[in-house]
Formats: sequence, C-alpha cells, structure tokens
Amino acid sequence: MGLIVPLLHRMLNLEQLTLYLVLNSTEIFIDADHLTKNIINHLSRLNKFVFNIRSVIYALYESCLPLKEQIQQTFINFINKLIITCIDYFPSNKKGYCHMYSYPYTMTYYRNITNNFPGGLFKYVREISLFDERPFEHKFFIRIAQAFPYLKILFVNNWTAQKYKQCQKSNDDNQDFSIVNYYIEQHLIFCRLSSSTTSNT
Repeated sequence: MGLIVPLLHRMLNLEQLTLYLVLNSTEIFIDADHLTKNIINHLSRLNKFVFNIRSVIYALYESCLPLKEQIQQTFINFINKLIITCIDYFPSNKKGYCHMYSYPYTMTYYRNITNNFPGGLFKYVREISLFDERPFEHKFFIRIAQAFPYLKILFVNNWTAQKYKQCQKSNDDNQDFSIVNYYIEQHLIFCRLSSSTTSNT
C-alpha cells in the first residue's frame, strides 16, 4: 500500500472509492484497522468504499496465520456493513492468502477462488479463475454455477485428482452425479489440469 496511500491522501474531497489491491509478501494480513488508519481517516468526505483486497504472507505452518474470525472482527465498526473474508494456506509454497471484499460484489472478475469460497450471488462477475492445491469436487462446481449465473470465462488451475469421480454413485440419492451446467456466453477455458482431475462440467 506504500505507493497508493500517499496518492489517496491528496484526494481530500473524494466521496466514493473503489479499490482493488494485490499485496505480495506482506508481513501481516491487511484488515479493517489498516484501511481505517491509512485511508478512511484521511478522507473525511468518503461515504462509499468498495474494495477487493488480497494479501499474501510467508508462513511456515498454517497455525502461524490469524483466524478468519480475527480478521472479520476488525470490521465490526467499519464504514461498510458487510465484508467477506477468506483465508487459505498452501503448504507447497508455505504462503497464506487473505482475500477480503465488500459485498455486494460489483466487480466483473473474481480471481483465485478456492474450496473456501463462501458462496453468495455475483451477478456482475463475467470472468473467474479457480485455484487450489486440494481437489475441486462435484459439489464445489455446483456452488460455482449457482454463484455466478452470468459467467463468460472460466479458468481452472488444479493438479489434484478428485476423490469422488463422476461415475461413482452419490450417497444422497444413489444416482450418478448430475452434470453441472454453465451458461457461458463466449467460451469456457480449462488450464493446468491433471489428466485425472478433469470431469464433465
């Protein structure tokens, strides 16, 4: 935030702000305390703050990361009423990822969705990408289809085979898993999939 904050401090009459940030190799996750101290307190006329912020920290173990509830707690008295927070840890590169955004989500893209995706309705989003070191199972793709009804482009980055294959029987109804339908207006893109990961979606 070092380069952006001084610029924002010059915009004293700013009333609406939409902020998209990706912060790599930070020492701690960005939370409401950082946003209030570095941005909101310097913009007295600000009445609408829409943001989508992803911060990345190096961590030897998942236990080194703060809990999602701890980050969420900092937003109790925040200017926005509803803030969504997701925290993921990827042991292969020993990095923790914190994604937080104001909801309703008004941007046209949503990057690096993991299995921790909290759901919701994202009617403005046209492009998404999925990434996780854990497998994406059938139920996850159903949630994605329901959350993004106007999707145009889908990227998938996953090397881990599904545990529950399409041909296996569902425990709920003893039938084959249903095909997940995406109403893609332009094209559907799959990339970086292992041969045992792909399924009919």
